[in-house]
Amino acid sequence: PQCPLPAAPAMAAPPAPAVSPEPPGGLVAVAQVTSTADKEHNWRQCSALVRRAAAAGARAVFLPEGFDFIGDGPQHSLALAEPLHGDIVGRYRQLARECDVWLSLGGFHERGQDWDSTGRIYNCHLLLDNSGALLAAYRKLHLFDAALPGAPALCESSFTNPGREPVSYTHLDDNPAGELLPPIDTPVGKLGLAVCYDLRFPELAQALRGAGAQILTFPSAFTVPTGAAHWEVLLRARAIECQCYVVAAAQTGRHNASRASFGHSLVADPWGTVVAQCHEGPGLCLAQIDLGYLEQVRRDLPVHGHRRGDIYGALPGTPGTQWHNVSP
Repeated sequence: PQCPLPAAPAMAAPPAPAVSPEPPGGLVAVAQVTSTADKEHNWRQCSALVRRAAAAGARAVFLPEGFDFIGDGPQHSLALAEPLHGDIVGRYRQLARECDVWLSLGGFHERGQDWDSTGRIYNCHLLLDNSGALLAAYRKLHLFDAALPGAPALCESSFTNPGREPVSYTHLDDNPAGELLPPIDTPVGKLGLAVCYDLRFPELAQALRGAGAQILTFPSAFTVPTGAAHWEVLLRARAIECQCYVVAAAQTGRHNASRASFGHSLVADPWGTVVAQCHEGPGLCLAQIDLGYLEQVRRDLPVHGHRRGDIYGALPGTPGTQWHNVSP
């Protein structure tokens, strides 16, 4: 504390200079894990990586789709699923507080409010701030139904509802259907939420970019055949065409006898360069988000200003697109 000035005891001490808030951007951490049906195993694995990331100075940590569990089949997944107010989300809210980090929980098996009537779940990407507040969620729009040669058939739509509206945790019951969840302001930049198979639909990424996204997230559990063929090229394409950072946390390795994931979590910058990457096995990669560089790329190559909406339609996210205003 400052001592009073003896020559002018009646004069108030000058105010302390204002502390400017830290500008957005900085270090992010991307976790890669091998989830199983054992929730405790998954919690130990993920929480240890979050603590490692926080100790390294990360402002935000990204976990992959299925961070909570990957079941042995649709019925098993339904049995293991929890509501948003359940134990799993509660643990991660406490972890965010303890570690003072924002958490992107990339694909939570959510028993929604319609669980009793539908018997189906949602694939829900949750965003927690560093106080543990549950700010928003994105329910996966595009469900993965595919039967590829040499791989087990996956039919997500057999037990999962597609998302129709965002969730604001101050108004759970009054969100109109058919609106998109806009980018969320975070300490590392404006974050656009998506999940895995959404990566194949550039319209969603373009809509988020049009609404101001600086970072696009694609937490995933890509199969080995599709990952080997398409994972990196799709992520880099979304980064290049949207001139955004792309953060993609991924599952890796064998989850059970019939299912395995590709891994190779990565961060790509707005030029499409892969600036951080995991390979195989659980782990962590770190990357700096430089929003000044992002703006430079957009100035030097102003792609979005060159679009010919008069010929082929307006850019998704421009006036006319319905956005839900999330106000925590």
